Amino acid sequence: MKKFIKHEYVAPWEKAFDSVLTPLDDFIHRQTTSGILLMLCAVIAIYIANSQWSETYHHILAIPFTIGIPGFQLSKTLHHWINDGLMALFFFVIGLELKREILVGELANIKLAMLPIIAAVGGMVVPVLIYVSINPEGSALQGWGVPMATDIAFAIGALALLGKRIPKNLLTFLIALAIVDDLGAVMVIAMFYTETINTSALTVAALAAIILVAFNLGGIRRSSPYILLGVVLWIAMLQSGVHATLAGIILAFTIPLRPKYNTNKFLAHINEMVVQIKSAYQQEESIVKNDEMRSRVRALGDSVLLVQAPAQIMERKMHIPTAYFIIPIFSLANAGIPIDWASFSSVITHPISVGITAGLVIGKLIGIAGFSWIAVKFGITSLPSGLNFKHIIGAALMGGIGFTMSIFIAELGFTHSPEELLMAKTGILLASVLAGFSGFIWLFFSATKLRDNSEIT
Repeated sequence: MKKFIKHEYVAPWEKAFDSVLTPLDDFIHRQTTSGILLMLCAVIAIYIANSQWSETYHHILAIPFTIGIPGFQLSKTLHHWINDGLMALFFFVIGLELKREILVGELANIKLAMLPIIAAVGGMVVPVLIYVSINPEGSALQGWGVPMATDIAFAIGALALLGKRIPKNLLTFLIALAIVDDLGAVMVIAMFYTETINTSALTVAALAAIILVAFNLGGIRRSSPYILLGVVLWIAMLQSGVHATLAGIILAFTIPLRPKYNTNKFLAHINEMVVQIKSAYQQEESIVKNDEMRSRVRALGDSVLLVQAPAQIMERKMHIPTAYFIIPIFSLANAGIPIDWASFSSVITHPISVGITAGLVIGKLIGIAGFSWIAVKFGITSLPSGLNFKHIIGAALMGGIGFTMSIFIAELGFTHSPEELLMAKTGILLASVLAGFSGFIWLFFSATKLRDNSEIT
């Protein structure tokens, strides 16, 4: 029911969407919801892949789609469009997050950043060593990068379920760790998971990247030039042999992170605009009839945009479609693992499955918690206020939730080996369940104990 309160129009459900969140609260809320959607879509995909609709599921993913005009066309299966196209947008958002964190976020202060950086390095190195020790040679070795990755949406979603039992600093630590982890995964994909290099296409991609940098340095702030050239960059990367999703990272790093107005200039401009709007209001109260007031309000809106950095505006706009559409679609397309219970024991004991499971569950725990302990013990860094190593162990267990990025790397490493890809995905799902469950249980009981005993070390 519509109603007016003190000359203010209040629409149904409007109050539910009017709460003001801090950037961190907003980020956690989106990642938590995305994590729940991921879980749901993964379960649906597994169910379909083991039902009477299995053949239809795989047939739909293999449907070819062609875009372009005669003589200049791109033809890919639906599965490839999701993994090469939609995931480029996911990497674009990851790139925007990385740039923000490095320049103005948790990673901008090197002293504060050292702990999550060192923890992330440990969480990448140890899982790789464990995997390689189990799969030292042959085609199975191609999966060495799979247990490196942490799924930020799943991990934050699982951690957020604990609510006030855990300090917000732990969420901040895990977010910073996962972002560094993502950067490491991107570098691994770029350097080790590439096909035959097409130098002509790579040259076009390099030129596009140079022009994008020039746009940034030249002060271009509108999104359309970046988007158009970003499409060119993506196509060139697709044809170059270097994975096309990296175009999203490159594009993100060229989007300006500097507002046009500084805060003082913005406040002065706003005060001037308010005076002009009040003057126009004296002539006609209705904004529908008052052209001058409407133009002043529109100018006020433009000023609000100009005091924000384009990169932050784009990150905010892209987070919802990424979290609520792209990642769930990726999960539906890639988590459909056929389970043959008769041979299930041989699948989970296959060296690839064991290597990935051990790498994510044990390797992440040892790497994140162990490297953090060493860094603090030798005075390289210190634990944030309110955190102790029981919290870090819980976060390390949660870091073993690989899923999105792990599946993505597995798709690249085992492209030509469906059987090995099945083993890899099985290991990823098993590890994610074990890591998420054990991390939740650990923090649930240790956090309760800490709260009761006020134990902060």
